[in-house]
Amino acid sequence: MTITYSCIANGRAVLAELALTGGSYQEAVAEVLRLVLLSAEPKTVIQVGSYIYHTLSIDGITYLCATDNALDTVTPPEFLEQVSDIFARNPSMPPEHFSPSNAVAADFQQVLAKYMMKYNTTQDDGTISVTRSQETDVKKVMAQNIDTILEREAALNVFLDRTDDLQTTAKEFQKTRNTPRKIWWKYFKRIAIITTAILLSVIIILLSPNVIPT
Repeated sequence: MTITYSCIANGRAVLAELALTGGSYQEAVAEVLRLVLLSAEPKTVIQVGSYIYHTLSIDGITYLCATDNALDTVTPPEFLEQVSDIFARNPSMPPEHFSPSNAVAADFQQVLAKYMMKYNTTQDDGTISVTRSQETDVKKVMAQNIDTILEREAALNVFLDRTDDLQTTAKEFQKTRNTPRKIWWKYFKRIAIITTAILLSVIIILLSPNVIPT
């Protein structure tokens, strides 16, 4: 990421600005300042074209910088905080003394140039560090998610195994419980058949003419 442009503005009026690369930023900056005033937010990040515009608004003054991509969300805010602190602490730089062509604005252009170069030089290592840190955090979260999924899957398997065991035990218990009933019913039917046969035999014998005269 590279800070390619920065400025300070009072409302929509640019007081001082500096571009490190060629190209026209005026139209995009005017649109960004308009949106900043409409939103009334102290900090904004707005994309216009291929550039990302970061802003910081304090006491009616807007500090703005443009970067060539949005990968770094740490360096632009730090740059704007640094610039706003220098502007607020310097009594020789009240907004009413600024105009794009006067010496005060030219002096502040040097301040912008100094810190743009500083943050463009030092932000690379910081960006890599932040990116690696974020990558490490993401890997940790992913690993934790995988461990959680595996633990839940193992717990579910144990639960299903126990459920199967309980179902098997219940079926075996039901079979064991029904076995005496089946045996008893079997013998009951046999006894009933035998008893019925004996009774019929007795009746037939008793009804025989040689046994009971009619």
